[in-house]
Amino acid sequence: MRAARRIAHLDMDAFYASVELLRYPELRGQPVVIGGRTAHQPETLPDGSRRYYRLKEYVGRGVVTTSTYEARALGVFSAMGMMKAAALAPEAILLPTDFDSYRRYSRLFKAAVAEIAPQIEDRGIDEIYIDLTDVEGETRELAQRLKDAVKQATGLTCSIGIAPNKLLAKVCSDLEKPNGITIVTMEDVPARIWPLPVRKINGIGPKANDKLATLGIFTVGELAAAEPKLLQEYFGLNYAQWLARVSHGHDERMVSTSSEPKTVSRETTFERDLHAKQDKNVLSEIFTRLCMRLSEDLQRKRCVGRTVGIKLRYADFHTVTRDVTLPAPTCDGAAIRRAAGECLRRVPLDQRLRLLGVRVSTLSNIDELAQHDVATQGELFSDL
Repeated sequence: MRAARRIAHLDMDAFYASVELLRYPELRGQPVVIGGRTAHQPETLPDGSRRYYRLKEYVGRGVVTTSTYEARALGVFSAMGMMKAAALAPEAILLPTDFDSYRRYSRLFKAAVAEIAPQIEDRGIDEIYIDLTDVEGETRELAQRLKDAVKQATGLTCSIGIAPNKLLAKVCSDLEKPNGITIVTMEDVPARIWPLPVRKINGIGPKANDKLATLGIFTVGELAAAEPKLLQEYFGLNYAQWLARVSHGHDERMVSTSSEPKTVSRETTFERDLHAKQDKNVLSEIFTRLCMRLSEDLQRKRCVGRTVGIKLRYADFHTVTRDVTLPAPTCDGAAIRRAAGECLRRVPLDQRLRLLGVRVSTLSNIDELAQHDVATQGELFSDL
């Protein structure tokens, strides 16, 4: 008889900020915001001390990448506009992002976990699901082993939720942050899960949360008690049935150890609005750089894609997208640039722009394609 499922969700604590605090330990306990530019690198003074930029010194349209828990206590969270964050916490320390370091620490913590429990589903740079069903050990002791391994490999802390499925594990990993362990069984759902706000359920976004609030449904328990017909009337059959299942803690999804990315993208928000004609050279340089970095991302992931798309956001925040399907998959930067340029010619460029993005989708693994004699990248566009 197969053992009951035991699924963990491991979430690194304030990951980017924590990596930076390894480099600048004197900032521990202070409000720190990550999201500055290279120009905001700390300055080393003649006496060996450092001068840090403050959030109030930032000028531009960037967004917060992440923040320490001390900065979050002041209302500063990821994806918030930097200028809004500066109004809330003007004296917070500002540091530039360093994605190379974050990716290195991500590889380190995942490798440490894999030594103990190899059945891992990668969900991003700072979180993973782990199937512990067949791993020997008492649940809490096993969770502590994982945390100790991560700490030893990286110097960083993480929070772990362990439950019978991915849905509950994800919810639990956030309940005792930072550096927590939360274990929940199906019998614990009424006491531990039902009192939580419905937005704690992964898959209930802001719009669904607002719609549920209009129905007087604010907690998971209230959702579990809702009439199925009422949910179906407002959300449709499929989503209503899903809401009913998750409110009772049910989730049949398996931990997928071979997840492939569906889309790879790069985008940038400009420091000032740019015009396609007046700022043509600047835009062209940014556009090319995005395509080349996207190419590097694809090659690192060992992926090629057949669909190339662009995203433009105008000064009035209106957003448009266009895409084109290629005759054969590619990860070549020049080919992506040509295809994205074709997309660009299909959108109006009479307004100023605040954001430009490029993406590649319909992805395939380059190694698998090689087994089927796929043409080399140079040959794919030889006739264009």
